[in-house]
Amino acid sequence: MAEKQRHSWVAIRDSIREMILNSTYGPGDKLPRDEEFAARFGCARSTVHRAMRDLAQSGIVERRRKGGTTVRRDPVTRATLNIPITRLEVEQKGSVYRYQLIRQSMQPSPPAIMANFGLHEARPMLRVEALHLADSRPYIFEDRWICVETVPEIASVDLSRESANEWLVRNRPYSKCDLRLYARTGTSTDSEILQSEVGDALFVMERTTWISDAPITSLCAVARPGYQLFTQG
Repeated sequence: MAEKQRHSWVAIRDSIREMILNSTYGPGDKLPRDEEFAARFGCARSTVHRAMRDLAQSGIVERRRKGGTTVRRDPVTRATLNIPITRLEVEQKGSVYRYQLIRQSMQPSPPAIMANFGLHEARPMLRVEALHLADSRPYIFEDRWICVETVPEIASVDLSRESANEWLVRNRPYSKCDLRLYARTGTSTDSEILQSEVGDALFVMERTTWISDAPITSLCAVARPGYQLFTQG
C-alpha cells in the first residue's frame, strides 16, 4: 500500500510542485518530459500525465502540444469550489437547522437564466424558491433554476422535505462552475424574507453549474446580514 501511495499521481504532483516552489524549476523553465519524470519516479507515464494535467489546471504550469511543459511566469491562483450543504453548514455552527420550501414551478428558462447557461433557446426548468433557517431565524434565501433535461430525477424529489441544495450536491456532481460573489443593499422584499432592515448590506452568491456542456442549475442565494463565507485551499 505504501508503494502504491508513493507512486500515485497525487504524490507525483506534489513532488513536482515542491520542485517548483523550492526553485529547482523557476518561472519560464521547461520541465522534463513526462517520460523522463516517469523514469525518475519509477512510475507509469500516464501517472505523470495525470499529475501534470492537475498542475496545469491549477495554473502552475503551462502545457503545449509538441511544445512541452513550462513553469508559468505568472502563476494563476485558482480556488477549488466545494459547494456546501447548507444544513451541515448551519449544524456545524451549533445551530438548529430548518428548511422551508416557499414555492416551486415548471417554467421555460427566462432570458437571464439562458444567459447564465449560455443557451440560445429556452429549456424547461424547475424554479425552486426556498429558505434555510438557523435557530428559527432566516439564514439563506435561494432562488434556483434546475434544468430538467439534465436532471430529470428532480421531478420525483419531495422538495418540501429535502432541499434542492442538498439533493444536487449529493446526486449531481458538476464539471464546470461559474461563481459570482458580491454585496448589495437590501430591499423591502429582502426585509420580509430575511427579517432584515431595508438598506442592510446583504451577501449574494450567484452560482451556475454544468456537467460537460449540459446545464444543471443556476442559483441566486441571498444571505442574512452578517453572513460570512469561509473556505480553505
